[in-house]
Amino acid sequence: MPSSTIRRQMKNMVNNYSDAEKKVRESTSNDPWGPSSSLMSEVADLTYNVVAFSEIMSMIWRRLNDHGKNWRHVYKALTLLDYLVKTGSERVALQCKENIFAIQTLKDFQYVDRDGKDQGVNVREKSKQLVVLLKDEERLKGERSQALKTKERMAQVSTGGTQVGFGRGSSQPNLSTSYSEEYGRSEGSPASYHGCE
Repeated sequence: MPSSTIRRQMKNMVNNYSDAEKKVRESTSNDPWGPSSSLMSEVADLTYNVVAFSEIMSMIWRRLNDHGKNWRHVYKALTLLDYLVKTGSERVALQCKENIFAIQTLKDFQYVDRDGKDQGVNVREKSKQLVVLLKDEERLKGERSQALKTKERMAQVSTGGTQVGFGRGSSQPNLSTSYSEEYGRSEGSPASYHGCE
């Protein structure tokens, strides 16, 4: 087991992180490989739970505030956020739109490693792509629809053809419209994380 994994597990225990927070931390670690699609899928499924959603988003916003040698936290948090916007609860995109400035500021992210390689370029590019997606409602709907179809196909393959529902019409509640009205600004957003509205 890599020492980074052991350190992360120790921090998880010391800080008493929830299962959802641990999954986000693992997805957005400093390890030199990307988050697995199966782990991101688990996080996406957890975004339909109101408590887990708040924990997930709070941890993502925290990761997006990292800098310097922790550039992988930022890049992987953007990668995870992009995945969640497309496959998670619609509340993810709603909260991202409410706090789009936090993502937009990353288009200026800078970090050059010891070898002189510009590692910030990945963060800047991912930030720009996500902002474009969030601002284009039609494209966002199309991406979510395509992701839902892919997820249903994958579920059918893994269950041997048995129908498993996701999204609208399934057992997962569609809270997107009533959520913002009922709860107002999302908990765990950059605004609430920094104590400002």
